[in-house]
Amino acid sequence: MKAQVKIEQRPRPGPGPGGGFGVPAEKPRDLLGAARRVLTELRTDRTWVLIAVLLGTVGTFLTVIGPKMLGNATNVIFDGLVGRMLDPSMSREETIEALRAAGEDSQADMLAGMPQVVPGQGVDFDRLAAVLAVVLAVYAGAFLFTWLQGRLITTVVQQVVYRLRERVETKLAHLPLRYFDRQARGEVLSRVTNDIDNIAQSLQQTLSQLITSVLTVVGVVTMMVWISWQLALVALVTIPLSAIVVGQIAKRSQPEFVEQWKRTGTVNAHVEEMYTGHDLVHVFGHQQAAQATFREENDKLFRASFRAQFITGTIQPVMGWVANLGYVVIAVLGGLRVASGTMSLGDVQAFVQYSRQFSQPITQIASLMNLMQSGAASAERVFDLLDEEEESGDPPEPAVLGTVAGRVAFEDVDFSYRPDQPLIEGLTFVAEPGETIAIVGPTGAGKTTLVNLIMRFYEVQSGRITIDGVDTRELSRGDLRSHIGMVLQDTWLFNGSIEDNIRYGSHRPVTDAEMLAAAEATGVDPFVRTLAEGYQTALDEEGTAGVAVSAGEKQLLTIARAFIADPAILILDEATSSVDTRTEVLVQHAMNALRRGRTSFVIAHRLSTIRDADVILVMEDGAIVEQGSHDELLAAGGAYARLYRSQFAAAAAEVD
Repeated sequence: MKAQVKIEQRPRPGPGPGGGFGVPAEKPRDLLGAARRVLTELRTDRTWVLIAVLLGTVGTFLTVIGPKMLGNATNVIFDGLVGRMLDPSMSREETIEALRAAGEDSQADMLAGMPQVVPGQGVDFDRLAAVLAVVLAVYAGAFLFTWLQGRLITTVVQQVVYRLRERVETKLAHLPLRYFDRQARGEVLSRVTNDIDNIAQSLQQTLSQLITSVLTVVGVVTMMVWISWQLALVALVTIPLSAIVVGQIAKRSQPEFVEQWKRTGTVNAHVEEMYTGHDLVHVFGHQQAAQATFREENDKLFRASFRAQFITGTIQPVMGWVANLGYVVIAVLGGLRVASGTMSLGDVQAFVQYSRQFSQPITQIASLMNLMQSGAASAERVFDLLDEEEESGDPPEPAVLGTVAGRVAFEDVDFSYRPDQPLIEGLTFVAEPGETIAIVGPTGAGKTTLVNLIMRFYEVQSGRITIDGVDTRELSRGDLRSHIGMVLQDTWLFNGSIEDNIRYGSHRPVTDAEMLAAAEATGVDPFVRTLAEGYQTALDEEGTAGVAVSAGEKQLLTIARAFIADPAILILDEATSSVDTRTEVLVQHAMNALRRGRTSFVIAHRLSTIRDADVILVMEDGAIVEQGSHDELLAAGGAYARLYRSQFAAAAAEVD
């Protein structure tokens, strides 16, 4: 007997991956922190951001001086209208004295504040045309610089999101298997797609408008103070009132946005799960239950989204009401100052425009709060993913296996998915090169865990696993897994041709002859030749794209994929459990060809498929309780014999 086994008593283990794990408690929400992290992503493009700010500054400056110039045009028209009503035989100063002598002090004060008025002269259209031409040029320049700023910001944002997607993709490739065990696939996909798209949309809209709005506020305030500091004070009183309003509304909407994106992930997870399992949903008549669950989760998403959008949607009308209060006060006070001659009509017109321009960017900033909060909530979910603990790194100078004989040894290995629930303790056995080791036992005994440890999907807590005497932890994962082929119960095929799916198993370029040899050796070639397009037949992740490919034929494709990899060590995990008896014979022949000359670990519930194994290991509760050949274990009358008899007894009962 080549396999040595050390058996120890151990407590009953807890569940494996996914069995009993809960999603970890949510971290405290820090949306400002998430927003800061998003902005740090702009550091790579800070030069372009600075150029965009400069373009925005120039564009905003031109936009801000526009009303003042339009006010000058109004003054030209008003001066002409007033001048035509005055006696041309008197100068402006004489007219002012005459008005005061007649007791018309208000009209005299107003005329005194209009130095360009010439009695008897109408509107100076040449001067008006010159002013309007300058205004037109200013607004054209403002449009050009603002457009350039928007284009540059769009480029920067898309570059940031591009890099963020790359980081997420790289992160997913380095996350340990336990992360995916406890996360619903739809939830992960929602973070990778919906949340990143929402970050892009929020960053695109807020960054450009935020820069323009802030610069506009600064420029408008400067112009208002220059025209009339008294009216400017009236306009500035609305700022603290606006800040209080926005702060209170944002405080109430922030948790609703967190809930909105959380519910989005839940709905996506449910839809993805029901879609991938739609056959079973129909078979077991759970359509109504699935629809009821969807309606419930969709309703929760609707309520969370409605509350978030409704609360933040009140910002703009409330801000508009505050702005209108300031507008009314400014209009009244401005009219009085024109009448008193302390301001020109054009300046009042410009100031009214500035008051509108002043409230508009503040309102925009306030209305951007919903986008900023929504984007920050999505950013937090993406950064939570990026902050997940990765697999332990490869050693700085990893060992290299080279040519692998295939001797696999477990030396006093301890492992558990949860610290408080031991699973494997003190496990020791050796698989010699070329042997076929069958691993059997009831569900939850630790069979799949054993091969996960060989692949280093999980790390052992103590002890070690060696290949040809080299500890697997001294190897890089890439080198280790390049020598191991794996065929699972669930057949994974991707979008592409049958040929592409077979070639996927190799780490090197594969010739057509090698691909065909693998297909012939594993029984793929006969059924492929019955297809109209042969090896160029297109498949999708479900294994079929308009062609009839059975479950057994899909399994044969995955075996051919492993065959072409030419691994020294082979793992077959329930590879025949989902096929019928006739197809099982074909798959068994293919697996026999695949196992030839390789150290193979075969996990099987159908004991009839592993009779010819060199050594059968019987596992219960994470321990090897028996070992030997098929005949030896049957003769021993132990755990294996009980499993074997129970299968055939069940088969007999079905026939009866």
